[in-house]
Amino acid sequence: MPSVIARSSRHSPLPGFGLSLGITIFWLSAIVLIPLSAVFLKSTTDGWDAFWAAAGSPRALASYRLTFGAALLAAAVNCVFGLLVAWVLVRYSFPFKRLFGALVDLPFALPTAVAGIALTALYADTGMIGKVLAPLGLPVAYKPAGVVVALVFIGLPFIVRTVEPVLAEVSSEMEEAALTLGASRWQTFWRVILPTILPALATGFALAFARGAGEYGSVIFIAGNMPFQSEIAPLLIITQLEEYDYAGAAAIATVMLAVSFAMLLVLNLLQHWQRRRRS
Repeated sequence: MPSVIARSSRHSPLPGFGLSLGITIFWLSAIVLIPLSAVFLKSTTDGWDAFWAAAGSPRALASYRLTFGAALLAAAVNCVFGLLVAWVLVRYSFPFKRLFGALVDLPFALPTAVAGIALTALYADTGMIGKVLAPLGLPVAYKPAGVVVALVFIGLPFIVRTVEPVLAEVSSEMEEAALTLGASRWQTFWRVILPTILPALATGFALAFARGAGEYGSVIFIAGNMPFQSEIAPLLIITQLEEYDYAGAAAIATVMLAVSFAMLLVLNLLQHWQRRRRS
C-alpha cells in the first residue's frame, strides 16, 4: 500500500496533463506559430535590403501611420464610450435593456463588408449624417476620419464585453463606504471603481486596437483608399499581392505583426504590474 501511495503522489493532480499539453502545443504551432513564421521567412526571401526597402517605403510608412494611428484613436474613443455603455448596462434597469445589450454585439455578427457599406452610405456627402457634416467642413467618408469611424464601430464590443463582467463584480458596499467617508461620486469613481476595472479596460483596449489594426472589410468602403492619404496597411498588402510582390507584402505584414505584438506585450506587462501592486 505505501508503494502505491508513493507512486500516485509523483503523478500530476491533473490527469492527462502531459497529453493535453502536447495537443495544445501542437495546435498552437499549427494554427499560430508556423503561419506567422512563414510570413517572416517569406519577407526575407529577397534579402534584408529588399525587406527594408518594401517595409520602409514612403507609401508603406504612410499606411502604417494611418492604420496604427486610427486604431489607437478608435480604441481610446471606445474606452470612454464603451465604459459608459457597460456602466449603463450593469448599473441601470430600463425597458428593452436586453435588446440594447444585443445591439452591442451586432458588430461581432455583422459581415464587415455590410458594415462598411452602411457606414459609407451614412457618412457620405449625400448621407443622413454626412450631408450635415460636409457643409461644416467635417467630411468623413473617403477621408482618414472615415477609417476611425469604422474602427470605432467594430471595436466597441471588445471594450463593453471585457469591462462589463468586472464592473458587475465591483461591490456597491465599497462605493457606499467611500461616500460615507465624504468622497464625492467622481472621487469614488476615480479612486475606487476605476483602479478595479482598469486591467479589464486595458485588455479591451488591446483587443480593440489589435482588431482595428488588422481590419479590412469595413474600412475599404469608407476610406477612399488613396495612397499616402487614406490607404490602410492591409489594403497595401493586398495591392502588393495583386502585383505579385509576395516578399514586399510579407514585409509589410511582418511590420504590422511586430507592432501589434509589441503593443499587446506592453499592455500585458502593465496589467501584471497593476495586479502585483494591488496584491
